Amino acid sequence: MIRLQHNVVHRPRTIDDACTLLAEYGPSAQLLAGGTDIMVLLNAGLLQADVFIDLWPLDELRGIDDLPDSLRIGALTTFSQILRSPAVERFAPALAAAARTIGAAQIQNRGTIGGNIANASPAADSLPVLSCLDADIELASVRSRRRVSIHSFHTGYRKTALAADEMIVAVHLPKTRTDERIEFYKVGTRRAQAISKVVLGARMQIAGGIVEHIALAYGSVAPTVVRARAAEAILLGQYPSPELASRAVAALDRDLKPITDLRSSAAYRRRVAGNLLERFLRKALQH
Repeated sequence: MIRLQHNVVHRPRTIDDACTLLAEYGPSAQLLAGGTDIMVLLNAGLLQADVFIDLWPLDELRGIDDLPDSLRIGALTTFSQILRSPAVERFAPALAAAARTIGAAQIQNRGTIGGNIANASPAADSLPVLSCLDADIELASVRSRRRVSIHSFHTGYRKTALAADEMIVAVHLPKTRTDERIEFYKVGTRRAQAISKVVLGARMQIAGGIVEHIALAYGSVAPTVVRARAAEAILLGQYPSPELASRAVAALDRDLKPITDLRSSAAYRRRVAGNLLERFLRKALQH
């Protein structure tokens, strides 16, 4: 334990130690992973916490395990490690693509997948990819370990299903198949180091000429990631065609109620969301 000005910083040596500290301090404790978001908030005076629990020394929270049917990515795995992973590139290439867009190299070297999930920003680039991959989030506390679907983990703007004594320990990604197409699209003010205006994580499998599986997840258009269920329903079980693509884009009006903020207008986001879906479907039709 060390003191930083008026704050206490604990540095646990194991996950169990970290969970014990969380059980002791509860909501008054702030977990610290890579610190790329928290340090900004602290510098701006927007974060108040009496106790910090620094997870950075916990190597057991790092690494990518290539399991028979899934990838298990430790919560402290950085985006640099993700984008350089052969297993991620093979089985979840859209996550590697998202990792390349998250800040500059310095941010990628410190920013972690667990921190990106826990921060619960609607503009987080990794979250639409995790949604279209139907990821599970592994949580730990002194009480138990459990897995929560990415679809129910984020409950509102910067809100999660984490209990006060829980922490994220890993992300589980079902492996994509060789006949699936998965893409990541990001639109921002510039090509790099920009907060996203619209993000799309898209995944499609065509078997026997018809769409056997489809997942479309949008970020930066609502308080949480939005799965475009109406558009997915239009496409599922159908033979891909330009006319079908137009119907799916039209269905986005039922899926998305984009926000207007400092970065963009609702009308712009709605138009871009449709353009990105058209691009994905056009690309899929070519293969």
